[in-house]
Amino acid sequence: MSTLKGCDVTKGQASLGVRSFKAVDLSVELVPERPTKPDLRGAPFGSVFTDHMLSVQWTLAQGWEPPRITPFRNLSLHPASSGLQYAIQLYEGLKAYRGADGRLRLFRPLLNMDRMVRSAERACLPVFDQAELLECIRRLVELESEWVTESDPASLYIRPTFIGTETFLGLRRPTRALLYVVLSPGLGTYFSTGADLALWAEPKYIRAWRGGTGDVKMGGNYGGSLAPQCEALERGCQQLLWLYGDDQQITEAGTMNIFLHWTNENGVEELATPPLDGLILPGVTRQSILELAREWGVCQVTERVLPMAELLRGLQDGRVTELFGSGTASLLCPVGRVHYRGEDFLIPRQESGLSLSTRLLKKLKDIQYGRVASDWTFLV
Repeated sequence: MSTLKGCDVTKGQASLGVRSFKAVDLSVELVPERPTKPDLRGAPFGSVFTDHMLSVQWTLAQGWEPPRITPFRNLSLHPASSGLQYAIQLYEGLKAYRGADGRLRLFRPLLNMDRMVRSAERACLPVFDQAELLECIRRLVELESEWVTESDPASLYIRPTFIGTETFLGLRRPTRALLYVVLSPGLGTYFSTGADLALWAEPKYIRAWRGGTGDVKMGGNYGGSLAPQCEALERGCQQLLWLYGDDQQITEAGTMNIFLHWTNENGVEELATPPLDGLILPGVTRQSILELAREWGVCQVTERVLPMAELLRGLQDGRVTELFGSGTASLLCPVGRVHYRGEDFLIPRQESGLSLSTRLLKKLKDIQYGRVASDWTFLV
C-alpha cells in the first residue's frame, strides 16, 4: 500500500467505531471469456466500461461484507431503495494513466478516498478505511490494465459510488448500503469541443449554499444543476458560471473549480480561486494547482471571495490574463467567453505555451503520465 502526503487514511474511523472491510478478503470472479474491446476513438467520455467491477455490501446487522470483483453487471435494487427515493448516494472520480515506462499510475488517490469518507459521513452512510478501498481499486485496475493504452490523453476513469439500499418508504439512516466501483476507458477529456468554454453567469440559479452539501460529492448536487445547464446550452454556452449571494460571488464553473489569473485591483499579479467555505467542492486538481503555483512563486496565490463585479472591472480595465476551470474529468479548461445579463464578455488568452494554465497543465500531465517523478502518484 502507498501513503501520500496530506492524507490521514484513518481519519474518523476510530471515533465512529466502524469496522472496515479488508482488501485481504477480496475475492475475484472473472468473466468466462473476454469480449472484443470496442474502438474508443470517437467514443464519448464515460460511455464505455471494462469487463469487471468491484462491490462491497454493508448492513447494520452484519457490518461490511468481504469485497468482491465480479464481471460487470447491472444492479438489482428494491424499488423503495433509499438511494433512489431520497438520493442517499455519493460518488468519486479519479483516473489511472499509463506512462511511457508501461506502468499505470493513479493521481493522488487518497485525497479522493478521504473526500469520499467525508461525503459518506454527510450522507449518514458507513465509513471505511480509505487505504483498504484504495487497495481494492488497485487490484481492479490491475486486472483491467489492458484497457489503458500507452498514449496521452488515454486514461482509465475510476468511478467509486456509494448508495443507500434501505428498503423503506421513509427518511431515516440507512441500515443497508452498497459501495461499488466501475471503470471507463477513454481517449479524451470531459469536454470534446476543442474550443474555449463559454459560461452563462445567471444569479437566479444557485448551485450550493453554506450549511448545505456543496463541499461533498453527492449525486443530488449534480442532478439539480441539469435544468440550468440545459438552459445554458440553449443560450450558446456549455456550462454555468455559478454565482452566490447578494454580491454574486463566483463559486464554480459547471462541475469544475474556477481560477482567475489577473492583475488585481491592488496592482498585484494574482492567481485567485474561491475559498473552501462550504460552497465549493475541494477538488484534487484544485489543490494540486494551488500547491504547484505556490511552489513556483510566479505570482500571488490566494483563496478568497471573487464577486462578479471584480471580474467585470478587471475585464474592462484589461487586467485579466485568463480564466480557467479545473477538475479530474476535464483537467484544465480555458474559458473564452462569459455571458452575463444579456452581454458577452470575452476572456483574453495568452499565446500557447506562455500562459500559466498551459504550464500547470503540462506539469500535471507530466506527473500523471510518469514523465517526471512525484510522490503524488500511486503505482498500480
